[in-house]
Amino acid sequence: MSGDYGEAMCTGWCEDRCTSRGRRGGRGADLCSWLCLLLLFADLWGKTSSQCPESCHCAWDTATVQCSDAGLREIPEGIPPETVSLHLERNYIRNIPESAFRDLVHLQDLDLSHNRIDSLASGALRHLGPELRLLDLSHNQLRQASREEFGSTRAKTRLYHNPWHCDCILQELMETLNLEPETVNGIICESSVRGVGEGSRWDDPGSQGEHAGQPLVKLLDSGVNFCSMQRKTTDVAMLVTMFIWFFMVIVYVVYYVRQNQAEARRHLEYLKSLPSPHKTPTETDTLSTGF
Repeated sequence: MSGDYGEAMCTGWCEDRCTSRGRRGGRGADLCSWLCLLLLFADLWGKTSSQCPESCHCAWDTATVQCSDAGLREIPEGIPPETVSLHLERNYIRNIPESAFRDLVHLQDLDLSHNRIDSLASGALRHLGPELRLLDLSHNQLRQASREEFGSTRAKTRLYHNPWHCDCILQELMETLNLEPETVNGIICESSVRGVGEGSRWDDPGSQGEHAGQPLVKLLDSGVNFCSMQRKTTDVAMLVTMFIWFFMVIVYVVYYVRQNQAEARRHLEYLKSLPSPHKTPTETDTLSTGF
């Protein structure tokens, strides 16, 4: 129940009851007046208890919080939990923490467009309730995002005009979200995962790939599969790693054998260098006498 409706209802009830009490006179009229004052105070307290965030404008009758063009650098605190529409567009917000919208279970429209958002905390949008109808993240600096960050939201989502790096994770996200059809072609790959033969899988994701500059949806419709491409790249990397490991084992075995041969050769030469034992004349005479 909105504040204006509650105040009108409270005032009407007081007028009806106190008028009838006033006709009778006595303590009933005084008690009724005090009761009406308490009700009005409670209604005013309910209005002031939900404070509007600083630099924002709140329309209580529509449960709308307007924070557009407010110079904000982070999600404001103290957003009323009964908020239905939240406008945070055209600010300087860079990231969305996990607990930003935890208490906004009635939110239906969330506009975060035209900011500088380049990262979403894990589960940042997970707490948005099933009533959410529109999620606008267009015109930001998002390069990568995953399903864990969006949770299970089924809201119509806008993601165009972001410098996306197209890979398997983004492909899986696109297949999960309810993208707005009118803006889906605006999701452009500024860079993409490298295929087999295009370079190392450890290259900087900022380096452009084969599909840079093309709409992601059209690439997927044409049969491009970033997940299989990434798996092929991983398989090649594993084969190269195994080959290097096998080569190192062979080199070690050859080195070990040669070292042993060298040691054996040195030992043999040492034995040869030792003087051979000779019998002394005294020993020979003693043996002759004995015979």
